[in-house]
This record gives sequence, C-alpha cells and structure tokens, in this order.
Amino acid sequence: MPFNLIEDAADSITMTALAGEEALALWLADQPDRISNWIEATGFGAKAGTQCLIADQQGSLERVLTGLGTENPSGLWTWAGVSAGLPTGNYRLENDLNPKESYRAALGWALAGYRFSRYASPQTDDDKDLPCLVWPETCDRDAVSRAARATFLVRDLVNTPASDMGPEQLADAAQGLAETHDASCRVIVGDDLLDTFFPAVHAVGRASVRAPRLIDLQWGDPENPKLTLVGKGVCFDSGGLDLKGAAGMKLMKKDMGGAANVLGLASMVMAAALPVRLRVLIPAVENSVSGNAMRPLDVITMGNGMSVEIGNTDAEGRLVLADALNAACQESPDLLIDMATLTGAARVALGTELPALFTNDDNLAAQLERHCEAENDPLWRLPLWQPYAKMIEGKVADLNNAAEGGFAGAITAALFLEAFVTEGTCWAHIDLMAWNPTPKAGRPEGGEAMSMRALFALIAERFD
Repeated sequence: MPFNLIEDAADSITMTALAGEEALALWLADQPDRISNWIEATGFGAKAGTQCLIADQQGSLERVLTGLGTENPSGLWTWAGVSAGLPTGNYRLENDLNPKESYRAALGWALAGYRFSRYASPQTDDDKDLPCLVWPETCDRDAVSRAARATFLVRDLVNTPASDMGPEQLADAAQGLAETHDASCRVIVGDDLLDTFFPAVHAVGRASVRAPRLIDLQWGDPENPKLTLVGKGVCFDSGGLDLKGAAGMKLMKKDMGGAANVLGLASMVMAAALPVRLRVLIPAVENSVSGNAMRPLDVITMGNGMSVEIGNTDAEGRLVLADALNAACQESPDLLIDMATLTGAARVALGTELPALFTNDDNLAAQLERHCEAENDPLWRLPLWQPYAKMIEGKVADLNNAAEGGFAGAITAALFLEAFVTEGTCWAHIDLMAWNPTPKAGRPEGGEAMSMRALFALIAERFD
C-alpha cells in the first residue's frame, strides 16, 4: 500500500472538499459565525488547489477546507495538489465520494508522496513529513496501490543514473518483477543475440563495455489472448559515431523510459491477474563509441530478412525496437504495444507532456482516447502517413533508419517500425518523453510514467 494512505486514525483532521464558490456558500450556510467570518477574512473561494486551515477555540487545527475548483473537480492532479499544500498530519475526507472520485483522490494523494532519495546525503526519512490520508471508504485500494506502485517503479528506473542502470541492471529489474509475479524471464546477452535473430540489438549495443541484452518476460496462461509489450531500453544514448552535443546528451539516462513504462504496465497487468498471456520484450543496450561501433551507411540484415542502411547512428532506438517487434509478431499477438522515447520530433509537435500515438487500428485509437480522458493520462494520435514511406527507402538497402531532411521525424520513425509489424496485427506505437522537465503537483521533475494507466484500462476492458 502507498505509505501516505493509512487506516483510520484517532487524530485525523476533518477535510472538506468544495468544488467552487457555490459549494462553499452551501457549506457555510450551516456553519457558525466564527467560521464564516474566518473564511471571509482569508478570502478563500474554493479554487482548485487552495486550502483554508480552520483552528478550534484552543488554537489547534480543527478542519481543512480544500478547493477543487469547478473544472474537472475530481481530477487526479487536483487531488495531488491538495496533498502538496497541507501541513504534516492525518486527514479524513468528510465528503461522500463515488468510487471513481475516491480512486482519483487516493491515487493523486499517493503520487504526490513520491520521493527519489537514493543518492541523498545524509539519508532522511522524508515520508514522515508527508500528510497522510485515511483511505476513502468507497476506494478500490488494490487499484490505487497497483497504479501507485507501478508509477513509482517507472520513476525510480528512469531517475537512476546510467552508471547504475545499464543493460544488466535493467534486466535485473525485469527479473525481479518476474520473481514477484511468478513469471519467467529469459535474457539473451552479447554475441548470442546474433544466433537468435536480434542483429540490430547487437549492432547498436556492441560498442559498449556493457553487453547488449534482449529481455523476454512471459506470464499467464498460454491459452489466454496474447498481449505483447515492447519497450525501448537504451540505457544511455551518446548518439554513437554521430555523437550528440552536451545539451542533447544530458538527459539520455531517460532513453530507457519506454522499457520502464512497459515494466510498470506489466506490473499492473500481473498484479490485477488479467486473463492474458503477457509477453514483455525489451532490447537493452547502451549506444556508445568505440572501434567496433556501428558506422554511418553500414547495412544491417534484420531478423526478418530486410536490410537497413544506417543513415544516422543516433536513430538507434527504432533499430532495436524493430528486432523486438519482429520477434513479437512471430507468435501473432492479439494486441501489440510498443513504448519508446523515440523522437525529438514528437516533442516538437506535441510538447513534453503529450505522448504521440500511432496505430493501425481506428477502433483501438477510439477506445484508448476514451480511457486517456477518464484516467487523466493523455495521448494524441498522429497519422501513419503512407506517402512519407518514400522518405525511409534505402539507396543500397530496403530501408534507411533516418529520413534525410528532418521533416515528419515522428511519422517516419513510426513508419519504419510498421515495416516490422506483420500485416493484420493490432498494433500501437507510443512515442513519449518519460520525463517531467518542471515539477507540478504529483509530478516531480524527473522520470515519469506516461500513458500507462490509460493503457492498463484499455487492456482490462478488452481482455477482462
């Protein structure tokens, strides 16, 4: 269970949530003059994210009024803001919330309690300084705990420096998750990748002193519908011989954010015991520079027999994903999802908070859009615009991994991946940031789970 959500506490302070001025006026109609006068004196208007602390006649904190505003008053991040604005103590909601509202309140509260203090010195127990919420009565505690734990897992993995989160450590994290949920986890390492049809994973990762890996986690009844998740696990991306500048390289510890997000999503699926046969494929590499590094205009023969000309060694993520997508399609999954911190072009188009969705299935896109709204977990669909496929045609090979000119970079990357997805496979590709550049309520600066809750809701609806 999240540490800042607790069982009933005798010293809990009543908290009344009010959605705007009209709700505040109705509540004040039944209150004594001392409270009405205090509210007027403080100027509290129940705007989203605001609080009013009310003391009893002995000067002790008696009650907290918290504003939810009138726009999306039961929103997840509004509740995260409520938690962030309160002093240390135990709080109990006075309001009767429906199950959806109580889920958002509890999850927002839990996410606001995240701290990444692994490297802090001296080590402090920041958890003790956080306000705690008594579980709302109608809340699905298991659902909140699944989502919170998965989010914390993603954030921890992405926030860990590349020195401590290389391909081996990423594989260890997957194996630990497998042990927790009684799953199997196979890891293919180094030159063995060449014998198991993962030539691009080997080519991208061979220059590093830390050997490349293909992580293959499997869970569930083989007779159930097949759900396959693929995550880009580039644990650090120097750009290879097409070396990045210092500014472009600074955040590249987060280039395994796709892998972190699929591990978080997998943890939710397994914890909920959804009736699927789950497979998680993660190509884990470090894109480095050395004498045996992949070179511009090298040609790689992929696992499916297609040849790829290397237009840019810094477009390595799509190469390793292509190997994993090809392996995934060998067993014809009912749903195939890949997640990757793939292109700067997607960030230019949509910004850092809005991941790009590409899919070959309109019904899937419509379903996912509905769940994105319900879960406060947005995506925005971009097109698999087929006329742009000409831009990734190779001059001496079937494909080029980097279109010349730089236009439509997110689309051409998605089209490259699509070439390795078997026709008829229901597939979604998510190009995400996996990082909060600036802190917001419940979303501290650093690694972030994006689209994970919406995808879980989609999977649960389709297969449960």
